[in-house]
Amino acid sequence: MPAKRQDGPFDWIDAQREQRRRAGLVRELRPRPATSPLLDLAGNDYLGLARHPGVTAAAGAAAREWGAGSTGSRLVTGSTELHARLEAELAAFCGFEAALVLSSGYAANLAAVTALTVRGGLLVSDESNHASLIDGCRLSRAETAVVPHADPEAVRKALDGHDGPALAVTDSVFSVDGDAAPLRELADACRAGGAGLLVDDAHGLGVLGDGGRGAPYAAGLAGAGDVVATVTLSKSLGSQGGAVLGPARVVEHLVNTARTLIFDTGLNPAAAGAALAALRLLRGEPGRAERVREVAGALHAGLTAAGLAAVRPDAAVVSVRAPSPEAAVRWAADCRAAGLAVGCFRPPSVPDGVSRLRLTARADLTDEQVARAVETVAGTAPRPV
Repeated sequence: MPAKRQDGPFDWIDAQREQRRRAGLVRELRPRPATSPLLDLAGNDYLGLARHPGVTAAAGAAAREWGAGSTGSRLVTGSTELHARLEAELAAFCGFEAALVLSSGYAANLAAVTALTVRGGLLVSDESNHASLIDGCRLSRAETAVVPHADPEAVRKALDGHDGPALAVTDSVFSVDGDAAPLRELADACRAGGAGLLVDDAHGLGVLGDGGRGAPYAAGLAGAGDVVATVTLSKSLGSQGGAVLGPARVVEHLVNTARTLIFDTGLNPAAAGAALAALRLLRGEPGRAERVREVAGALHAGLTAAGLAAVRPDAAVVSVRAPSPEAAVRWAADCRAAGLAVGCFRPPSVPDGVSRLRLTARADLTDEQVARAVETVAGTAPRPV
């Protein structure tokens, strides 16, 4: 018999850790306090609702009434009347026939991609899609064709000649650069090829469309029988969870087939209550969506005026390119030391391999805070950028 290896079973981790260190790609958790003096442009609280008194009060009230946890999967004990109200109001607000709430936006994407494809079918996926869509494609039984970014003609070509069920999947707003997908043109390409269209509207809900109703609504696709959307409740709505929006028959199909619904504990009542309260606030204060777009535009204008390579935002995300992963990490740290929290995106989180700082606009930022953020980012920028 061959001799047993003397290495520990996880010693290979050390080599990978060293590779990450040399590439400047080490990540670490940084627990934040409940309150911080930092100006936060790193989180995704686009509408400033995560700490809104009405939202936090609704979370507490839901926990007191329904308990801290949902106690089971949605098909056992995890569905409450609160979940049903949230689904009904979310679908109506976004213009879809039905909605299904899951424990996260990630779970919603896995549910939609895997349940809406079949063995022998075809998935057409934008090369810049979010990791949750990519993982859904990997878990799907369908063949996956990855196409160039935001290219409806590439989608059309990928669908050409395919005989059978097909689904194209795309972010509505891409999380790295903040650019929007050409949804109308993508829908035309899908219809020409007999395919459905799945849109991850995580960064569109609350920011785009009339009063923040989302990118599919803005594109005139909400409620179409061949369009499904997913959203997260953790960005514009300041809570936690995700949802799939679409035709009632699609939602019924997911209830019966989506593994991340069937085998996962339902969203906790506090998160459902908070999301419902935030949705109602957004419905009553539609100017929040317009304000977050104004803030994003002002950030971009200030950064480009300072000579930085900032990508023009289509929603709330403002991306600023860095010369290297190491420079991006130092830049973000220097911003933090100066009182500003920003996101730092490096490979493998960026599909093109270019490291960036990512700033997220918020509707509750003042003009003075926007100017301060621009001054801080520009003043700490590595040279050349």
